[in-house]
Amino acid sequence: MSLGAAARADAPAPATSPSNSSSTENVVVLRIDGEIEPILAEYLLNGIDEAAREHASLILITMNTPGGLDTSMRSIIQAILTSPVPVVIYVSPTGVRAASAGFFILLSADIAAMSPGTNTGAASPVFEAFGQTVQIDETMRKKVLNDASAFLRSYTSKRGRNVDLAVTAVTDAKAFTDKEALDGKLIDLVVSSQDELFARLDGRTITRFDGSTTRLALSHPILNERSMTTREKFLSHIVEPNVAFILLIVGVLGLYVEFTHPGMFAPGVIGGIAILLALFAMHMLPVNLAGIVLLVLSLALFVLEAKFPTHGVLGVGGVVAMILGAVMLIESPITGMGVRLSTALAVAIPFAVIVVILMRAVLRSRAWTQSSGKEELVKEEGEVIEPVGAAPGTGMVRVHGELWRAAAPAGETIPKGAWVRVRKVDGLTLEVEPAKRPQSAS
Repeated sequence: MSLGAAARADAPAPATSPSNSSSTENVVVLRIDGEIEPILAEYLLNGIDEAAREHASLILITMNTPGGLDTSMRSIIQAILTSPVPVVIYVSPTGVRAASAGFFILLSADIAAMSPGTNTGAASPVFEAFGQTVQIDETMRKKVLNDASAFLRSYTSKRGRNVDLAVTAVTDAKAFTDKEALDGKLIDLVVSSQDELFARLDGRTITRFDGSTTRLALSHPILNERSMTTREKFLSHIVEPNVAFILLIVGVLGLYVEFTHPGMFAPGVIGGIAILLALFAMHMLPVNLAGIVLLVLSLALFVLEAKFPTHGVLGVGGVVAMILGAVMLIESPITGMGVRLSTALAVAIPFAVIVVILMRAVLRSRAWTQSSGKEELVKEEGEVIEPVGAAPGTGMVRVHGELWRAAAPAGETIPKGAWVRVRKVDGLTLEVEPAKRPQSAS
């Protein structure tokens, strides 16, 4: 991010001379289509840098978003405010929205435009859990509201927009249609198409964020559309909070299966890859440490549930801890962006069932005796044929109809005809101990 900012700061201002129309009418087109997240922010910052290097006359960002992460939102807004190339944001096509974080970004543009039938606003900080409004400390609530409001006022006033009305989208969660936003002086234009947008902007003089003025020449705009690369598209899905959480849980489950059932290989490989992708996403996302701790606690509770007969108490506690950890995992106080409750429920319950079942299977297998070879004689019983002493091979016992050399515990001698139980197999010698003769053997 810092390199991008440096590139923008060092880039020369766009040429405005009418004699160089092929340069001044170059328009770089970028798109916001979906949730605001770190890879999308990286894509937009790179696009803004590219426009500066090409001396473009305009950057057009088309927008359709329900919102997203406030950290990514702030990076995008900073890039727009410091861009040497004028930025137009156009909420398009008809029927889409620029909500929550999208509202903040829309109002940061040099020119804010909307298509008929679109809406914006609803930018209040979200204090919810399990689909219900959470009563939080009033001081914290005011802190977040005031921070969001101040951030919005810091640039809308310089853009000449209606600051008081804009702030109501934060404090009162107000939303605005395209007409309401235009009449309220939140945006500059309502246009039906890009062609109409360029026609309305051609020859228009705009005031930049630093106070300078620029006259737009867009009579014959040359569009340079920059789409996301394959890498950016792939990573943009990974850093979505819901996907990052699922990758984390799949990775933990895969490694857990590999450790409890060595030699399967596939779960370990899949789990390792999923864990690495999840760690990449969590490096990019604003992760809350409390969420991580709760997820670790949930795994410990699932293992203990399998080991001890708690009648489901620890298992239920593990599910609750995992759900709480999921909804707290991504920290985005202004926009409320994070793991959805439905995703947390859909992952936590199956995960709990699988872990408990696998752990119980492992614990049961450890209690099994060897079913083949000499080790199958352990815990079997037989009769002493020759007196057995502590020295190895001093006596003889019959077990499973076979005669074996035997040794007794230290200091003991087991007489002929006594009944014994095999404690251990040491080569061709059985270590035995006295046992009660069964009724059928008397």
